[in-house]
Amino acid sequence: MNPLRKLAGQTAIYGTSTIVARLLIYFLVPIHTRIFNPDQYGVVGYLYAYVALLLVLLTYGMETAFFRYYDNKAQDRDRIYGTTLLSLVATSLVFVTVMIMMAQPIAKLIGFPQHSEYVVWFALMIVFDAICTIPFARLRAMNRPKMFAFIKIFTIGVCFLLNIIFLYILPYLYRHNIIFGIVSFIYNPSVGVGYIFIANLVSSGLTLLLLLVLLPHRKLSFDFTVWKRMLKYALPLLIFGFAGNINETFDRILLPYLSPPDIAMSQVGIYSACYKISILMTIVIQGFKYAAEPFFFSYAKEKDAKKVYADVMKYFVIVCSLIFLGVMLYIDLVKHFVGAKFYEGLTIVPILLLANMFLGIFYNLSIWYKLTDKTRFGAYLSIFGAIITLGLNFLLIPIMGYIWVLPGQPLRATLR
Repeated sequence: MNPLRKLAGQTAIYGTSTIVARLLIYFLVPIHTRIFNPDQYGVVGYLYAYVALLLVLLTYGMETAFFRYYDNKAQDRDRIYGTTLLSLVATSLVFVTVMIMMAQPIAKLIGFPQHSEYVVWFALMIVFDAICTIPFARLRAMNRPKMFAFIKIFTIGVCFLLNIIFLYILPYLYRHNIIFGIVSFIYNPSVGVGYIFIANLVSSGLTLLLLLVLLPHRKLSFDFTVWKRMLKYALPLLIFGFAGNINETFDRILLPYLSPPDIAMSQVGIYSACYKISILMTIVIQGFKYAAEPFFFSYAKEKDAKKVYADVMKYFVIVCSLIFLGVMLYIDLVKHFVGAKFYEGLTIVPILLLANMFLGIFYNLSIWYKLTDKTRFGAYLSIFGAIITLGLNFLLIPIMGYIWVLPGQPLRATLR
């Protein structure tokens, strides 16, 4: 089969599953932004920013290392899989134990001293997602996108359904005293946005369970020699991933600390909601990444690899450019994706669309150091980008917030 056609076909399956899964999640944004005020929704954006960073830390580049070594010899594949999976399980158990033991101090440190349960929920959620990365990677390496798509769509569907139950059905029953005894036993209005986290936690746990049941697991073995080699390859990717996530998510962590206290969490809420309007660009890039990484590694030894990679980049840029134009030409319709209280943040949408497009281009270009085992260059580039991002955030957020403020116009007045 033509390699580009094969990649396009797998991207379509991965992309479709990602589109359906992401749409289910993003269809919750109109619901959340109409139920919760910007400051309440800001809690969601703020805490999920930590999730993105910690997930990179807990996977520490082993997903890419798995693809790098998985195709070396067919007889070694089970050993590579077992070594990678057991490594993540061990570090995840250490992480979740520490987080549960330190839940109260951590909750106080991040600004939620009355909600130490958030720390426990998120720790479990991150651990489930981290462990799932390797079974999902094996499905991609085995070219089983349909099973990948089924698990993704089904579990996200459960998450969507639980959000509807917790945020619409149970509150309605509670307010109207319908089967009040049962409802009051499982529903507490004071939990609020916490129900978003609970739904996600259940979905993550169900994902891990399905992967354990549906993906065949032979006797897992751990090879210390292989692990050391994989870790040497992966650790620069940890720096790469961590620095990359600083570029993507750290602004939401810094906003509450660098903005006026009375509007800080509202800024995070508005910014987070409008950030999700760039959904189409994110979906396409995510679907492409799922298919591209195993493709890049498996096709590297072909004579026309460089030309194929160049063609992949060309068509990738064309598709992303069309998405950018589509969203911006119909922004008057797209804006209804969020509640009216969040419209003031729409000015960031074109910037975020372009930022995600550039991130996808960088991902395409970064394959050279992954294929040549020079992953340290990924770390260098990401650290450089993270320094610029952090520096500009510390410099500009106190002046501009998340949007441009006209000279002489107070930040507080502009954001209100």
